[in-house]
Amino acid sequence: MPPNWPELTDEELLGLRLADLPLAIEGSVLEGRIQKLRSELEERGLRFPFHVYVSGEWFTPDGTAAMAVPFYLTHPRLERLERAQMLEVEGGDLEWCMRILRHEAGHVVDNVYRLRRRRRRRALFGPSSEPYPEFYDPRPYSKSFVLHLDPWYAQAHPDEDFAETFAVWLSPASDWRTRYDGWPVLAKLEYMDELMRELRGKEPLVTNVEELQPLPALEDTLGEHYLRKRAQHGLDHPDFYDGDLRRLFSDAPEHAGNMTAARFIGRIRRPVRRLVSRWTGIYQYTVDRVLEDMIERCRELKLRLALPEDQARYEFTVLLTVQTMNYLHSGRHRIAM
Repeated sequence: MPPNWPELTDEELLGLRLADLPLAIEGSVLEGRIQKLRSELEERGLRFPFHVYVSGEWFTPDGTAAMAVPFYLTHPRLERLERAQMLEVEGGDLEWCMRILRHEAGHVVDNVYRLRRRRRRRALFGPSSEPYPEFYDPRPYSKSFVLHLDPWYAQAHPDEDFAETFAVWLSPASDWRTRYDGWPVLAKLEYMDELMRELRGKEPLVTNVEELQPLPALEDTLGEHYLRKRAQHGLDHPDFYDGDLRRLFSDAPEHAGNMTAARFIGRIRRPVRRLVSRWTGIYQYTVDRVLEDMIERCRELKLRLALPEDQARYEFTVLLTVQTMNYLHSGRHRIAM
């Protein structure tokens, strides 16, 4: 590994293997955030030891007292590469990072105290033996799940429901009794509160901290890693939106002198993508794939602006939100791995 690797171009970085990156949690932004998580657990009387290590993505190996954090958060240069490749950095700011850390801590608690064996836990959250789907079909208006990580990730699997509920319970800023008053999910939160009080000061039943897929074992190049990651968060097949696009834009001769619809969408692409991602909870990269399909179809249909730009921007934002929500409801929302 060249000593000046942070100065390499994106193209040069993509040729490096993950295993060769000289990275560590110590000295990175993650170090303080992990310590904050430990302090939050300590304040709740949860004093079990757990191990944190660097890997390709966020995850908690089943049956361990360990959690993996993504390599890109250990160095600013890799955060910039992540943003260039995926349009955003998952867990990149303090609030977002802490939400994910609390979620992963929920998996660790579940593991170290073998909570999935408890009858009440299974009755409220469902059996952990339920197969993990590659895709899930969230119900955005359900009040049987907490709202924590987007998009409605508690609905992905019983174990994710447990981890999300734990994260809401653990958050110092969470007024969950008021926030979820009258919701069926309040029963889960009250059970979580009762359960965690019971575990205060208890020794863990599982202490295994074996690292699954640690960074030094990942042979893929950064380029291969991002190729796979973009495929995971992209659309499974192209979708065309002819009717909607024709209602907003036009190929009529009287609009031939106007800006092309493809160019117009390209100009507003970044702010609209961020806005729709924030409101729908869909990964920016996925929203951008919808945008790319629309731009390409506008080119093929030779569509142009037929409305004032401000009005067209507003109506296009609505259209993009609807299409993104259609994707969310399609039953093909990919579960995070």
